[in-house]
Amino acid sequence: MKFSILKTAANDYQFAVTTVAGHAAVPNIPTLTQAMHLTLAELKSAVTNTSDSVTGELVAPISPEIELWGAGVTYLRSRDARKEESGVPDVYQRVYEADRPELFFKSSAVRARGTNAPVGIRFDSAASVPEPEVAIYINKHREIIGYAICNDMTARTIEGENPLYLSQAKIYIGSTAIGPDITPAWLAPEAAEMAIAAKIIRGSKIAWEAETSLGSLNRTLEDLITYLFRCQDFPHGVILSTGTGIVPPLDISLEANDVVEINVAGIGKLINTVEVIPERR
Repeated sequence: MKFSILKTAANDYQFAVTTVAGHAAVPNIPTLTQAMHLTLAELKSAVTNTSDSVTGELVAPISPEIELWGAGVTYLRSRDARKEESGVPDVYQRVYEADRPELFFKSSAVRARGTNAPVGIRFDSAASVPEPEVAIYINKHREIIGYAICNDMTARTIEGENPLYLSQAKIYIGSTAIGPDITPAWLAPEAAEMAIAAKIIRGSKIAWEAETSLGSLNRTLEDLITYLFRCQDFPHGVILSTGTGIVPPLDISLEANDVVEINVAGIGKLINTVEVIPERR
């Protein structure tokens, strides 16, 4: 069982349960937002009863009312990569060791891309990279209800110039891919079993590949959630991308028409083609 968002012929964005038999609606839960209003126990009970079958285009599993946030420097490899890129490496060392994590707004539904949709690299960044991550779906009751894959695209040149440029490096057209669907929390593997593998395919060759595990995360998911909700209000729940343990070396940069493929064991596979985002769209 998975949870999917389908764009139907009526241009609705339907929350659906996906099984080997196809997609089915859930009574009284037409949207992801309404699913995020339920407790974990209520959602688990509700999705055991489905109604009509649903057809449509699989799109990014996010709704207009729900924000996607990101966590940074949560893996040793991420810390090392940021120090290599930056002229102020001590900033990233301090974040890695601090009690308070790095948290930032990443995307809304209008900017998020689903699997097989294009992701973007900025025209004004000489180097850009994918950041393969596991995203957690946190309901309004602060419970994790599911997991998906997130590609936290980063304009490496811009971020490396100055940490204050983070928002420009992280938030732009096509800077986020998420999906392909949501794995319910009660069916997801343990963190140590969530192997994360990523590759950049250029033409018929693999330009780069690497792997890690969610179990290598430097912080607990509960710790990240606690800080995310501090002095914040998420009345419809929130999605948090938990940071990356896979960062390409400095000599690797995405190019137009590259394919980024991210596979997380027990969660799925997210595939996106790269396009250049010009100054004016």
